[in-house]
This record gives sequence, C-alpha cells and structure tokens, in this order.
Amino acid sequence: MNLLDITDLGPDGVRAVLDLSTRPIKKLGRPLDGQGVALVFEKPSNRTRQSMEVAVVQLGGHPVYTRGEEVGFDVREPVEDIARVMSGYHGLLAARVFRHEVVVRLAATSSVPVINMLSDHSHPLQGLADALTMLQEFGSLKGRTVAWVGDYNNVARSLGEVCAYLGAHIRFGCPDGYSAPDDDVQRFLDMGSPSVESSVDPKAAVVGAHAVHTDTWVSMGQEDEKAERLAIFGGYTVTESMMSAAASDAIFMHCLPAYRGLEVEASVIDGPTSRIIQQAHNRLHSARGAMAYVLGGK
Repeated sequence: MNLLDITDLGPDGVRAVLDLSTRPIKKLGRPLDGQGVALVFEKPSNRTRQSMEVAVVQLGGHPVYTRGEEVGFDVREPVEDIARVMSGYHGLLAARVFRHEVVVRLAATSSVPVINMLSDHSHPLQGLADALTMLQEFGSLKGRTVAWVGDYNNVARSLGEVCAYLGAHIRFGCPDGYSAPDDDVQRFLDMGSPSVESSVDPKAAVVGAHAVHTDTWVSMGQEDEKAERLAIFGGYTVTESMMSAAASDAIFMHCLPAYRGLEVEASVIDGPTSRIIQQAHNRLHSARGAMAYVLGGK
C-alpha cells in the first residue's frame, strides 16, 4: 500500500501505525533487510531527512538521499519513468515535493510502496507524529479538543484527519480566506470527529483546548507572499495570554521550523507547555511505524 494522505490508512490503519511506532525496534523485525529506500527531496528538510534516514536503517534498509534536481520530475524525466526505474532498485520510495500530483503519479506507477514525506496538500508523517505526541500526553484523544491557529495548510489538513479518526473535537482559528474549506470540515465530521468548528477568532479556537498547534505563516515556496501574509496573520500569534485560555493541562505544539515573535511568542514555545522537541523526536518513531505498516507490518 501507499501512504500519500492520512486517509489512505483509515482509522484502523492510523491506530496500527501508532502502535508500531511505540514498539521496540527489535520487535519490528527487518522488513527492509538488504533493500534500498529512495528518499527524494524537492524541498529540503531537517527533521524529515534525519528521521527517515535513521528509520530506514533501523528497519534494516539503506537510505539513498536524492535532491530534487538530480531526478528533475517532469524536467529531466517524466515522473512515471523515475518511478519505474527507482522501484526496480528499492523496496520503498518516499518523496517530499511541491505538488501533490507528483506523489500521486509516483504511486500510480511504482511497483513498491510510496510514502508522501510532504506535499502542498498534506503531510501525513507530521500528522502521525503529532498524534503520537498527544497520545503520550493524554493517553487518548477521544473527547479531547485540538486547536489549530493560523494558516490552514497541508500540516493542518493531516492533523485534522488524524484527530478525526481518533475522536477528537477540532477547532480552527484562521483568517478569512485561509481557513478550512467547508468540504474538509464536513469530511472531518464524517471521519469521526464529534465536532469541528472554524472561526476567524484564534482565541475562540483555543478556549478550553487540550493541544494548541500552529505553524509558520510563510512556508517554503511562499516567499513572494511574505509581506502580505505577515500583515494578514498579525493577530494570530500564539501568546501566553492565549494559552491561558486553554485547558489547565494544555500543551503547545509546532512542527518546526518556528519563528519566535511571529506565529508564537518565545515564552510559549520555550516554556513549560511546549512539546516541540518531543514532537520532533516522534517524527523518527512515526516514520518507522509508517514504513513498517506499508511494508506489511501488523
């Protein structure tokens, strides 16, 4: 199977991946023993590269890091030719891309599983790491409230999907024009969330929430929108005052890299409620669990 979106897993698959993510490495076996894994990066990354390379080694494989310009999706070669060639070398392909259609086309052509390490549409590995972090904190997400403040982006979409499958209430506090589409709100309800609320008021999203998430306002590839975005998101900084409205045991989360003083105050991200380092470390465990699952682990 492939993992392009959280929805490829379904609720049972999400729980299985999270279970595999918590198992001792020795109990996962070596499903990649003697095999390579192609890790193609159109967009550079710290956490994704480090976590995926180590996870591949832990599962017995050999990671092959490849820059986007080395393969040149639809520039040097068609995506389909790259998929056919690489799947003859490797036991698994993974790609971090600008356009989601690239991972869809890879998966449609590859003879081995394909994992989306990030696209403009979704970031399933981040969603799984976020869920793992919240489960470590609360034991269960059923009936808990998870808030997202800022830009409804690929990370927010995957977070919403995994939270819906795990039975959490979901709230979005996003500027007009940057909020969750009605179709996604309805989809999260259909997937199992007991309630999904969307507001332009970030404080309304955070009140009583058990986990407060945010992300950078200017993602890679949006640099030409920076000035406009900084003006639009100016009132969406997660502050100590905002966090004080959350539940008494609330935690703060950010997928990183973070820009202190913009989307979050330094005193919040570096304070006692922050779980950003645990969250980042869980990228390794969720990557290992996800690969083990798509390779047939149970």
